[in-house]
Amino acid sequence: MYKEITADELQQRLEAGEAINLIDVREPDEWEQGHIAQARLIPLSEFDARQHEVHDVDGDVVFICRSGARSGRVCEYLARQGFEVTNVSDGNLGWHGPVVSGK
Repeated sequence: MYKEITADELQQRLEAGEAINLIDVREPDEWEQGHIAQARLIPLSEFDARQHEVHDVDGDVVFICRSGARSGRVCEYLARQGFEVTNVSDGNLGWHGPVVSGK
């Protein structure tokens, strides 16, 4: 089982300065259209080959995608392997904070 938070809760935690290892699993074209500045990209299509990168950054591991479905699949997969992970249940659709575009 994995934890879930809303995009609003994520924003509050980021603004409070919590150490969050935020990973966006959308595809590069979606990422370039707009993403949370603190996030890093590991696309779902590349996740098997790049899952070793998940813990390259300190902080609570939080996954996000457009609506919470793809990031939920990643969380389910990692939770079954014994990792503590959190899914942003409403994804970027629920994000009301600033975004950056481009790579």
